[in-house]
Order: sequence, then C-alpha cells, then structure tokens
Amino acid sequence: MKKVFLTLAFVATGIFGAINAQDNAIGLRLGYGGEVSYQRILSDANRLELDLGLNVGYGFNLNGVYQWTWDLSQLATGFNWYAGVGAGLGYWDGRNGGNSYLNVGVLGQVGIEYNFNIPLQLSLDYRPGFYFLGSDPTFWGDGVALGVRYKF
Repeated sequence: MKKVFLTLAFVATGIFGAINAQDNAIGLRLGYGGEVSYQRILSDANRLELDLGLNVGYGFNLNGVYQWTWDLSQLATGFNWYAGVGAGLGYWDGRNGGNSYLNVGVLGQVGIEYNFNIPLQLSLDYRPGFYFLGSDPTFWGDGVALGVRYKF
C-alpha cells in the first residue's frame, strides 16, 4: 500500500504542477490519513481544493471541493474562513476483513485558515462525507484535519 500511495502522490504532484500557477497552494492535509493538497484560486471569494490521500487501513481517496472564502481580518490580518461542497472517489482495499471496492460520495467542508506574511498557510477544517456507491450508504464523519501548505 505504501508503494501505491507514493506512486499516486508523485502522479498528483505532476498533475498539480502542470496546472498554471497563479495564487495557488500545495502541501499536506493531515487528519485520519494524510493527503497531498492543492488549492487553486478561482476568484477573490472562490477556489478549488483537490486532495489525494491515504486512509489508514482502508485505501486511498481523491477529493475535489469547491470553496467559498470569507475574510476574517478583524481577528488578525491573514485569517479567513471557508465552506464548500464537492465529491470524493475512494478505493477501500478490504484489509480489515471487508471487501475491496470503489466508492463515490458527496462532501461538505468548513474551516478556518491563517495566511502568514511568508508563503505559508495553516488551516483546520472539518470535511464529512456521504458515500453511496460500491457499498452500503456510509456517512464518514471523521474528517477533521490540519492543513500545511506552501503558497505560490
């Protein structure tokens, strides 16, 4: 599984690197598993986040979330909060006694972030999901994660 994850991480890095760089961020989203995370600014108040990750003991996932951002500079310059909706695609490998299957779901996300004066962004968010294809419908509510991203 480590080889599969590393291969997917290199592929994702290549794909993300090929996208035109303009106010983007790349880094890690660390929660139950680890994800390579890419954010693409679409406008002053909207962006797209793509994450490729490993779910510990289960398999891997690819998530895409469209996010709306709001300025929280009244707390301190650099603070934002965001919310979004998106879709997830996952492969569960059945290592824990279950069957292997591909899964599709819908996601929600809400979080807060701080953008430093250097090209560093820290975020804390919650991303629950409801997966409905490939298994019995499943609610995944363990989606709390810390994001550390380099902005370029």
